[in-house]
Amino acid sequence: MKLIIQKNNFVKQRIDLVIPLVEKTFSRSQVQKLIKEKRILVNKKNVKANYLVKLNDEIEINETKEASLDGENIPLEIIYEDDDLLVISKQRGLVVHPGSGNHSHTLVNALIYHIKDLSSVDPTRPGIVHRIDKDTSGLLVVAKNNFTHRALALQLEKHTMHREYQALVKGEIKENRGRIIGPIGRDKNNPLKMMIDSMHGKEAETSFKVIKRLKDATLVDVKLKQGRTHQIRVHFEYINHPVIGDPLYGRNNCQKVKDGQILHAYHIVFTHPRTKKKMSFTSPLPKYFLAAVKLFS
Repeated sequence: MKLIIQKNNFVKQRIDLVIPLVEKTFSRSQVQKLIKEKRILVNKKNVKANYLVKLNDEIEINETKEASLDGENIPLEIIYEDDDLLVISKQRGLVVHPGSGNHSHTLVNALIYHIKDLSSVDPTRPGIVHRIDKDTSGLLVVAKNNFTHRALALQLEKHTMHREYQALVKGEIKENRGRIIGPIGRDKNNPLKMMIDSMHGKEAETSFKVIKRLKDATLVDVKLKQGRTHQIRVHFEYINHPVIGDPLYGRNNCQKVKDGQILHAYHIVFTHPRTKKKMSFTSPLPKYFLAAVKLFS
């Protein structure tokens, strides 16, 4: 993508501020990331995020797909698909994208095999706009092109994409509904975990309502405001009601369920980037989740 600065009101402004003004599907953080990766050039040269734009500057944004990833014939449950995006229901136990210790057998490998075109905003994670944990099942929206990817990422950033989960948590929650507010940061003693960190954590808010109280367990409906890493799992441990089956958070909550947390992303709502129509999708509770509920009934 190429942009040429032809308006005086953009002159002498930082490039990480100008690009989102000219191309509104970019956020400032996305621009800063691209600059750091040397994927934005000004007049064929690398610049820093604080570069002050000049009149007639030619800005080139490199969105080519650079990563070499193999497709794998892993089944996909596609709920919806069009030329710009698809909505899938991810099965439990599937990692979303390759990373440390997971270079294959991921959702990304499945997408590359089944889908011809995927966005390349992040070439190491083609198509992936947002993620859910390996042992969390449920709905994800996947972008087929960079226009769609950036627009959906902007909705996530502005909290206009809404996601709802159902979770089975330990113990009986007495309140019918509530909000859990606590900043989340990396656990200093365990790099695999997150924790409530009032000094350095990022703000996080989780709302819930009780669906049903069971024997030493509660079925809850959960809404996220931000969507931090492990947010639901951290917040429910924080109020002493960890998600049942969670191997990282809570104590003695894996006695009946040992294959991972009972957590399902069942509902997602967003605006289609091209048609501007409101899109709403629901995924029923999978068999593993219903079986866990039965154990506590």
